[in-house]
Amino acid sequence: MPSLTESIEVTASGLVVGATDWCTHPAGLAVPRVGGTKNPRSDDIADLSPDVVIANEEENRAVDIAALRERGLPVWVTAPRTLPGALESLDRMLTVCCRLDRPSWLEAAAAEWSGPSSGPRMTAVVPIWRRPWMVLGADTFAGDLLSRLGIDNLFARAAERYPKVELAEMRAHQPDLVVLPDEPYPFDWEDGPDAFAGLPSKVACVSGRHLTWYGPSLVEARRVLRDEIAHSKECSGAG
Repeated sequence: MPSLTESIEVTASGLVVGATDWCTHPAGLAVPRVGGTKNPRSDDIADLSPDVVIANEEENRAVDIAALRERGLPVWVTAPRTLPGALESLDRMLTVCCRLDRPSWLEAAAAEWSGPSSGPRMTAVVPIWRRPWMVLGADTFAGDLLSRLGIDNLFARAAERYPKVELAEMRAHQPDLVVLPDEPYPFDWEDGPDAFAGLPSKVACVSGRHLTWYGPSLVEARRVLRDEIAHSKECSGAG
């Protein structure tokens, strides 16, 4: 998972011996690539002889984790769904699994998010995919992060974590804010805001890395997301 690769490499450069095709941080990471999070190449991973493989319950399929374990490879699986859970999970991964000292960036991230949210609370819908439309639902890390910024996800009580939702249903909620992250679907001002034109809402295009990754990006995520939300636009004029 990209955020876990970044967490380890930033803490102890050179410890990572292989990464997914989507591991873009830190910049210039020069290690063998072993496929995506949903289609890892088990043979390539085994050939690297890692001491441990780091995986994520949400991003990596159980069948792939099992296949690696059947090869005799230890696999450490993370599964946080809240900010406190993510900070604790990162601490355990780095200090217990990787046998490293607790990094200063983790302390900084915890301090950055320790204060209360400011300003009036807002309601939001958070699409994460288009064709078909999907949104943030219940029990997600990104939803918890937004809540700590004063933004309440209108689909937080959905039966699924990432439900498919018709555009008409999203529009019917008339949220205060439509949050459009640039990953996993690459929403931007030209692709996404158009679907919500005419609503008495605002739209914010935000960094998916700062909304969904847990790792060193958390140090600046609160500031980045607040700034992007502060620069939201009226849906009627978005794009």
